[in-house]
Amino acid sequence: MEPTDHVKAHLMTAADLQRVLDRMARQVAEFVDPSADATATFGLVGLQTRGVHLARRLQQRLHDDDGLAVPLGILDATMYRDDVRLRRTRPEVKPTDIPFDVTGRHLVLVDDVLYTGRTGRSALDALMDMGRPASVRMLVMIDRGLRELPIAPDIVGREVPTLPGEEVRVRLREEDAREGVWLVATDGTGARAG
Repeated sequence: MEPTDHVKAHLMTAADLQRVLDRMARQVAEFVDPSADATATFGLVGLQTRGVHLARRLQQRLHDDDGLAVPLGILDATMYRDDVRLRRTRPEVKPTDIPFDVTGRHLVLVDDVLYTGRTGRSALDALMDMGRPASVRMLVMIDRGLRELPIAPDIVGREVPTLPGEEVRVRLREEDAREGVWLVATDGTGARAG
């Protein structure tokens, strides 16, 4: 957490995250056509930063549990956001690497938290600039509500209604010193998740 955060609730432990990811992997597997080659017709796209780690974990579970070789892409949609010019500081743009053609492919867009819907919208814009997918579904670990745009996830780990001044922090071992999900009250200066 940030020094100015006040933790209101510990929502998920590392074990909870693992159980939820197992369930979500089962749901993703249902989207894969068993008569088709998943390598050529399907793909996971993780949104920078924590969505990438979640997508990698899902990819591994799909391989281990179902024998599915699902390709993984990494997307940073920062420059597609409609609020990028309104920020006081220059945003950090991270790498995008989608090593497969998105055209005609069924994609699952993976992110940690869904809030306003702006990140989801910008990710869709970025994907459409790369081609025309057959379908795009959205998977999020946490849906915290308070949407500003009509973006809805297809697979949700947990719904956590929040109030203004609250944020949900997903922490993953690949990126952070600990793992779990926390509800925090912020001082109002924290960056908004999409």
